[in-house]
Amino acid sequence: MTIEDLGYNSELEKYRKEFNLDSFEIGRVILEHKDRYVVKTKNNEYDSELIGNLRFTAESKYDLPAVGDWVAISEYDDHKALIHSVYPRHSILERKAVGKQSQTQIIATNIDFALIIQSVNRDFNINRLERYLTICHDSKIKPIVVLSKIDLIDTSELENILEKINKRIKDISIISISNLFQIGLEKIKSKLTKGKTYCLIGSSGVGKSTLINNLVGKDLMITGRISDSIDRGKHITTHRELIVTENGVLIDNPGMREVGIADSTIGLEKTFETMVELSKDCKFKNCTHTTEIDCAVIAAVSKGKIDTHFYENYLKMEKEKEHFELTVAEKRKKDKDFGKMMKHFKKTRKSNKY
Repeated sequence: MTIEDLGYNSELEKYRKEFNLDSFEIGRVILEHKDRYVVKTKNNEYDSELIGNLRFTAESKYDLPAVGDWVAISEYDDHKALIHSVYPRHSILERKAVGKQSQTQIIATNIDFALIIQSVNRDFNINRLERYLTICHDSKIKPIVVLSKIDLIDTSELENILEKINKRIKDISIISISNLFQIGLEKIKSKLTKGKTYCLIGSSGVGKSTLINNLVGKDLMITGRISDSIDRGKHITTHRELIVTENGVLIDNPGMREVGIADSTIGLEKTFETMVELSKDCKFKNCTHTTEIDCAVIAAVSKGKIDTHFYENYLKMEKEKEHFELTVAEKRKKDKDFGKMMKHFKKTRKSNKY
């Protein structure tokens, strides 16, 4: 295996030279567990930890390694290494952190394509699919929709699902598969390219780990059988993990119950491009497309030119984004006010000494 098989490229090499990191070995984070990381190089894998300076100078989670990151390391013991630096990222796939209004959660970094997997029997939800597309578009990651478990429904049901997707989402690559009967796997393999990174995202039990095993040709990931009571696979993956294959780098993820929208202006505009184009004909530039007169979007919905559910999902996600931005602004103001208060307190305390 070469370092290029891991996804290394000329831009990373340029950064390495520019910042004098030649004395360190370069590797990629393939597994993250609390404050420890498994880093893969072209020859070895290292149980790694951060040097103290990197840990204590980190201002946020964005300064710390995540699965998919390139890092500069030095070996200090057999298969053990220290992480000295994190290379710049060309993409960050993230979502609003569950239960934390003003925080985001990094899913993985340096991703080229996202395989958005939904099972067609019970998991399929086009509103959620649009959410996945939004976070992908916001990160400038090319999405590929994968409909799994097609062996559990008949042909007419599958055609109905495909029709729904094509009606609401334009110019999207869709692949229908059955992990059980190996249907559609060759189509996915044809999309994979050596050196590119593919992140698998979706709910629990849709078959992400099974798909990786089928693509690789051996059981690398632990999988669970479909439950008879709930008619879906059991949740198995508990952490993010990067797997290097002959046809690209795959990142498996735990199932996401919630896909919260954060600061996703670009993502929303790309996912709901039809809405954006129509809004140019609205009477008011700041039209919210809810109650305004001469709103081109509302007119299109009333005439059936835009799917009602598509329109409602857009409004819901736009409101969620605005709420996130407002929460972030409020948090920044509180932090700023607290800083001023502490500065005043120190100044007053100092003057009282004299």
